[in-house]
Amino acid sequence: MAIQEAALDSRRGGVPTGEKFDTIVIGGGQAGLAVGYYLKRSGSSFVILDASERIGGSWRTRTWNSLRLFTPARYDGLPGWPFPAPGWSYPTARETADYLEAYAARFELPVRTGMTVDRLSKHGDGYVVECGEHRYEAEHVVVATGFYGTPSVPAFAPELDPRIVQMHSSEYRDPSQLRPGGVLLVGAGNSGADIAMEVSKTHRTWLSGRDKGQVPIRIESRLARFVLPILWFVASHVLTVKTPIGRKVRPHVLANGAPRIRVKADDLLAAGVERVPKTVGATDGRPVLEDGRILDVANVIWCTGFRQDFGWIDVPVFGGDEAPQHDRGVAAEPGLYFVGLDFLYAFTSENVGGVYRDARYVVKQIASR
Repeated sequence: MAIQEAALDSRRGGVPTGEKFDTIVIGGGQAGLAVGYYLKRSGSSFVILDASERIGGSWRTRTWNSLRLFTPARYDGLPGWPFPAPGWSYPTARETADYLEAYAARFELPVRTGMTVDRLSKHGDGYVVECGEHRYEAEHVVVATGFYGTPSVPAFAPELDPRIVQMHSSEYRDPSQLRPGGVLLVGAGNSGADIAMEVSKTHRTWLSGRDKGQVPIRIESRLARFVLPILWFVASHVLTVKTPIGRKVRPHVLANGAPRIRVKADDLLAAGVERVPKTVGATDGRPVLEDGRILDVANVIWCTGFRQDFGWIDVPVFGGDEAPQHDRGVAAEPGLYFVGLDFLYAFTSENVGGVYRDARYVVKQIASR
């Protein structure tokens, strides 16, 4: 009877389950691929599970068509292969997705796409990862799901008139999705400013939210070629959890995001984008600003970021704020790690070209066990 039960437990829905690896990496974006690069060099057995149907999925499906990275190609490469573009060019989201796909092929990384993880749980001294009818086991698990979580939209969004076109920035592709009439962008960070510049060419545009400030240079100017190396060094080696200034800056970055990088206040003014206070609710189906004004718009784009949803992780590694508790990516539960989170170690931890250091560190910790 015990043998029969064990046989049944090893198969679910007629599909073989229970594949075992030394390490399972959850997420096949830049963080997961960087981890995979170092795991392959270590010679351990591993698999990378990604929910998208194609590598680079989030860069293809959750960004607008005109998006370009905020860092030049010279800072956008993963370990072992620089980004294949002129060093001072700014790759598009699609070029970044293609690079990630080519990177996985170049280093023959074992990525399995279309694998949405339903549950991660402890099993003895190791872990079990469940993806539908598939079951994987490993001594180590690296969560590398990145910064694209669940789109965050205010609770009052359903109160807006159904005739108003609403979408999150992750759903916006280009102005052809919008109705004739005004556009309100809620969230004045990089996404809101970038999209505002684009839609203002064809629509009256309002940009709502607190001003997050801006970097002091034009990132595509000649001056930037002298200044950006300094800024990158500061962001990578000074603004870290190991320095007093890094520990002071980190909570502000996590709570408020980064300053505007490409779009300046003068650009918004010249484009006719009207800056307005925070959007706080809805009245008679229309958005209401913090100063009491009611805007009559035909479109609302929520540039309000994402919230990480780790409800599928059934392991006690979360604090009161529901954020994973870790020391430079190493969780309190032995064998569980995180890579690709905002400011995990440094300001650049989530960047394509900045994730390598966290990936390398985590793989060293895995090897030490």
